[in-house]
Amino acid sequence: MRGEPSCPKCGGRVRAPGLFADSWQCDEHGAVYPLQPVVPPSVEALGVVVSRSRVPVWMPWPLPVGWLFTGVVSAGDDRSGGRATAVACSGPGPLGGQGEMVLVAEELGVGLGARFAGIPGPDPGPAMCLGKPPAAKVIAAGRPTGLWHVNGTPPDRAVFAGESFGLWLWAVVWPEESGLLMYDELILTDLREAGAEVDLVPCGALSPRLLS
Repeated sequence: MRGEPSCPKCGGRVRAPGLFADSWQCDEHGAVYPLQPVVPPSVEALGVVVSRSRVPVWMPWPLPVGWLFTGVVSAGDDRSGGRATAVACSGPGPLGGQGEMVLVAEELGVGLGARFAGIPGPDPGPAMCLGKPPAAKVIAAGRPTGLWHVNGTPPDRAVFAGESFGLWLWAVVWPEESGLLMYDELILTDLREAGAEVDLVPCGALSPRLLS
């Protein structure tokens, strides 16, 4: 398990601000918001991310039957606050087997969602099927929110993206057929507004998706 911040776009090493730069630097991508180390899922770890985030921390709530919270990561530091969050959940797939989902909220240009989606990024932009109606709809913090299919992703996953509160909202689901979950009009809660309910989140084992 990594113990140092990394690039949200590629997972590479980053250099801390210093004499010659006032931001974290990736050799390939330049200035970035550092992706903080992954820690085992727990209510405490979730609370740390929630308390410092400047963007939503989305989770399906209530969780689908049998699903568990399986990890959270954020991009940003103590000075910038969290500028991107990714919450992982897993449980029974709609067609059998194990399903996994990562929900990402991020500012434009951070690139964390594109990394999980498996596309160049940093934003979904040209890869979104905007010429068609949204492929799925969720209720995000009480607001109906359309999500469009993202093209050009690896065949092992289904990827949807849209906009919520002026920020990108990504849903990346493995395997691809578990994308059927997105057609059930999931209710997404911003855990920054959940209060004491965060203590009720059931935790499972750490999702390997957050380590890729």
